[in-house]
Amino acid sequence: MSRNSELFEKAKTIIPGGVNSPVRAFKAVGGIPPFISKGKGCKIYDEDGKEYIDYVASWGPLILGHADNDVNKAAIDAVHKGSSFGAPTANEVLFAEKLCEHFDSIDMVRVVNSGTEATMASIRLARGFTKRDKIVKMAGCYHGCVEALLVEAGSGLATFAIPGSPGITKGTAGDTLVVPYNDVSAVEKIFETHGNEIAAIIVEPVPGNMGVIIPDKGYLEFLRKITSTYGSLLIFDEVMSGFRVNYAGAQEKYNVTPDLTCLGKVIGGGFPVGAFGGRKDIMQLISPSGPVYQAGTLSGNPVAIAAGLATISKLTEDVFNKIEKQAEKLAKGLRKIALEEEVPVIVNRQGTMMTIFFSDKPVRCYKDAQESDTQKYNEYFRNMISRGIALAPSAYEAAFVGLCHDDEVIEKTLIAHLESLKALKEGSK
Repeated sequence: MSRNSELFEKAKTIIPGGVNSPVRAFKAVGGIPPFISKGKGCKIYDEDGKEYIDYVASWGPLILGHADNDVNKAAIDAVHKGSSFGAPTANEVLFAEKLCEHFDSIDMVRVVNSGTEATMASIRLARGFTKRDKIVKMAGCYHGCVEALLVEAGSGLATFAIPGSPGITKGTAGDTLVVPYNDVSAVEKIFETHGNEIAAIIVEPVPGNMGVIIPDKGYLEFLRKITSTYGSLLIFDEVMSGFRVNYAGAQEKYNVTPDLTCLGKVIGGGFPVGAFGGRKDIMQLISPSGPVYQAGTLSGNPVAIAAGLATISKLTEDVFNKIEKQAEKLAKGLRKIALEEEVPVIVNRQGTMMTIFFSDKPVRCYKDAQESDTQKYNEYFRNMISRGIALAPSAYEAAFVGLCHDDEVIEKTLIAHLESLKALKEGSK
């Protein structure tokens, strides 16, 4: 038995499902998850010593690659000074300042420990500011493990076809109104009925948790207009898209200014960090300056902040553009090979993130993603990982390109893609 198999069998006896986050279990795609022993650049290595080209990148944050020397040094220097204080530090102020400078929509920011905390607090803040209860979300958009938002969510819930989750009360879910992504008329109807009760729309401006979905022309602008008309807030969950879709997120790419922005992933450089920020008049309602309570003992952890500062300081606009060119090269190559092999494939790419859908029609919402051939993706995934290419173990996730995915790595990936598609066709005969 391999070391990976031994570890997984043992893990299943002491950790629910053998993993500490559901999609890691490979339940959707089949097989045993590799237990990763180390990573460097765009490569990871499992406990059996196998090497993989990594497009999971810890689900997005490792845009500079695994074990980046500058990020490592910043974290090590910080931990030598102390791992946690539960008190303010100078770097927290610098970190907040950099986020405010980076995103024009953010006047003030509160640092938290995860994207889930950021979205949860943003919802609470929106309700406190508007004195309304209802929230609008889009089917397939995942905003972390927030009870009110685990309604028709994507990501792991989409993978396992769970519409919600036991343990969430009807009352909690009842204040969440769900509409399809990219459907203007559905949003109009929900506001016509509940407009004066709606505190906010929360949306991944470029979803990545039902696979990468591109917003229709004018869609995000429409969301901005209708929320302003009804006095509701617009919350952009850019935990994934921030620093990934564009240098300053989807809001800069589409020139749409949200009232609140949720951030995570890249801003932690591989460490657990999240943040939410926005207009000063809204953010000043957060405790202790206002009545909306939010707290976290480890918020602004000095080691995580140091790693985050090193990451966003190193990720200049020129560096981002270099990475995006590699992502574009990969996406074009994936499409070209699929076309030549006559395998119906849609590659949705935005910035440095993309998803391969086995579909013969455009994928522009959760329903389209669900109608793609997930069984073919699962087989394709197994073909790719056997060839040393680590993709997300779910048809509803994104692949992430980083600074270390050079031309040689892209070429190896495309060769594996060709071989995997050929094997897929052969297996269907």
